[in-house]
Amino acid sequence: MGEIKLTSGECFEGYDIVEYLGFINGQIALSSNFFKDLSANIAEWSAQENSTITNKLENASENALEDLMRVAEKKGANAIIGVELNYASFSGSAIGTVASGTAVRIKKKEDLHKVITSKILVSNYYNMLIPRPVELTIIGEDNVVKVAPVFYNYNQDEIKAVRCDIELTNYYEEKLLLQGMDFVFERNNITKLQAELVECKLPVKAIPLIKDVKVYVKKYVTSKGVFVPDAEPIDITLSKHSLEGLKQKRGRDAVERYKSDGTTWICNCGYINAAGDEECGICGRKEEELRMNVGFDYEEMCERMRGLPNVSAMKDVLVDYIKQGAIDAKYRMELLETMESGLQYEKTRGDMTETVLEKVIKVFES
Repeated sequence: MGEIKLTSGECFEGYDIVEYLGFINGQIALSSNFFKDLSANIAEWSAQENSTITNKLENASENALEDLMRVAEKKGANAIIGVELNYASFSGSAIGTVASGTAVRIKKKEDLHKVITSKILVSNYYNMLIPRPVELTIIGEDNVVKVAPVFYNYNQDEIKAVRCDIELTNYYEEKLLLQGMDFVFERNNITKLQAELVECKLPVKAIPLIKDVKVYVKKYVTSKGVFVPDAEPIDITLSKHSLEGLKQKRGRDAVERYKSDGTTWICNCGYINAAGDEECGICGRKEEELRMNVGFDYEEMCERMRGLPNVSAMKDVLVDYIKQGAIDAKYRMELLETMESGLQYEKTRGDMTETVLEKVIKVFES
């Protein structure tokens, strides 16, 4: 007979009931002669007689439970819930024990151990030669949440520790500030530094809701001493999708598209360089290479379209970019179809500029 679990309750801790197989019972009868040999007056029973009948009833109970388990096993059960023991009188002055319960099949619950991991790009940056946070890893495990930023170390200094405030924003635009978070590093003198995970006061259930991360460096320690940044970080203006695309093409530290007005040029790292500087003063990127690799800035086009009075004016902007050869051929037809559809709907539904603008953005960000 396999192992049959028993309980007087309705469940087993750590198990789920997967099938109920019905009410069952097992019974054992004691010989009526056993009682006839004992004095009719219970008060006159000796200690030996009391012990004898107690043992007899205990054995009967055990046998009744064994009989109950045999019945359960025949039904295909591996457990019995609601187990009860009762004494009953049978014919011929016999007495016995009846064990009853409900036969069930149970299954051990799956391990509820769950790990939630999220990696979010940092949406602000320091335009100076200090450890630059670019990404935050958040890990939730067994109701404990830990965080660890990735820093760019342009000078390849021996960074020992960085103290930060981390501002998290969820989809409800609610903010949570993790203050005074200290991060240490095992590896040094490399450009990209991965901090050790540090526990924080953030509920595990909040992790999937986080949409934005800003990191404020308060202090950092090198082999030369303790340093405090003398400027505030700058917010990244690119959309999340655009930022991800830029980082894939230009590196994980990229935060801005290359721009030049003839007197200065902005590097992908965000640093503003003088026109005569051949390479960036922070990251070392060469202006000539950045100029050659400038891609189409669809956000600039969308900004020109925003606020125009009608779809016809938006189409004129689009056609202007197409004539310049700025838009890749794979986007042109879809964009023109979007404009034509917007023009038709505008005749019957009124202003369609916002709807069309959303569709134009989706063409580039899908």
